[in-house]
Amino acid sequence: MEGTTGAVPLDLLVSVLLASVRAAAWMLLAPPFANRAVSGRVKAMLSVALALPVAGRLREQVPAIEPAPLITAVLQQALVGAVLGALCALVFAAVQAAGDLLDLFGGFQLASAYDPLMQAQTAIFGKLYSWTTTALLVVTGGHLLVLQGFMRTYDVLPLDAGVSTATLARVYSQGLSDLMLSALQIAGPLVAVLFVADLGLGLLSRVAPALQVFSMSFPLKIMISLTLGGFAFALLPGVVDDLAGTARELVVRVVAGGAP
Repeated sequence: MEGTTGAVPLDLLVSVLLASVRAAAWMLLAPPFANRAVSGRVKAMLSVALALPVAGRLREQVPAIEPAPLITAVLQQALVGAVLGALCALVFAAVQAAGDLLDLFGGFQLASAYDPLMQAQTAIFGKLYSWTTTALLVVTGGHLLVLQGFMRTYDVLPLDAGVSTATLARVYSQGLSDLMLSALQIAGPLVAVLFVADLGLGLLSRVAPALQVFSMSFPLKIMISLTLGGFAFALLPGVVDDLAGTARELVVRVVAGGAP
């Protein structure tokens, strides 16, 4: 393109703009960047920093420098980034769902409180698993795997292309089933133990009603949850590492389905 602003070509500036819009929309939803502990100013600077290395090779994909095509391209990139970020969040939501299952069956759901970082009501295990997942992503370098998968989308999906709705529907439906399966794999053994404990307490209340089994159930289930929950908690590093790899592959798979 012919137009320039100072010494910087105009098409290069537009490619930086479109690439940073995709990155900013992705960071709004993808963990660990979606955490409210990361300020909006930091997310904006990171999105520009991610766009700069790829802007040079994206110059040929820039639409016409006119208001209508540019607005359409910005909205399209924001949609692509939001879709990819929501997909990453869906993958890591399995750990949060596992913690919520433990809270539900262990009786900790009664002690739920508002989490300002997640902007939702969460109980003890759900909050613990969520915060631990975020910390493990950063400490183990899992966020770099997720970031690597996102950066590959600039090579697979051009700036002038969108995500295939058919591929998106297929991947999201598969992602939902994988989410439930992963949550059950993490929390399933402890949930089964708690169910057997409830069953045993129910039978005991029928055999010996004078024992006041209901008053015994809460401390017993709390003891079981805290004891066995620690064993499940120790498995989180491996789980988070597997989920980071899954998120990287799913992001590339979605954009590959939408590439021309």
